[in-house]
Amino acid sequence: MEKQNQKKTKIVYLTSTIIIFLFEGVMPALTGHTELAKEGIRHLGYPEYFGALLLVFKILGSLALILTITPPKIKEWAYAGFAITMFSACISHWVVDGLGIQTIFPLVILSILLLSYFSYHKLNNQILVQRA
Repeated sequence: MEKQNQKKTKIVYLTSTIIIFLFEGVMPALTGHTELAKEGIRHLGYPEYFGALLLVFKILGSLALILTITPPKIKEWAYAGFAITMFSACISHWVVDGLGIQTIFPLVILSILLLSYFSYHKLNNQILVQRA
């Protein structure tokens, strides 16, 4: 039963982390330079350089989450950074555009991020218990 729980946790962790990697790393890397992306940043009232800065940190953060060699403290910072980004995106869209899909979507991504975060810690705790 313990092995089955660990396997389920690992599947949840890998699935949710891959989704975050795709949405917060790959997609911005491929589209962050487009005029549509730049207009999205301007629309929210942020300067254009903020979009470039956000793009770099999203790519680095998503790599930190997906790579197994990343130290745990760096992963914690990446999770925290993404959580702050998602809350900020939700608030920015709410203030500028009102309540809509663009306001809710960051919270959906945040829930997937939280799933990744909690399953990451659960998986690490299961491994530590097995070693003891």
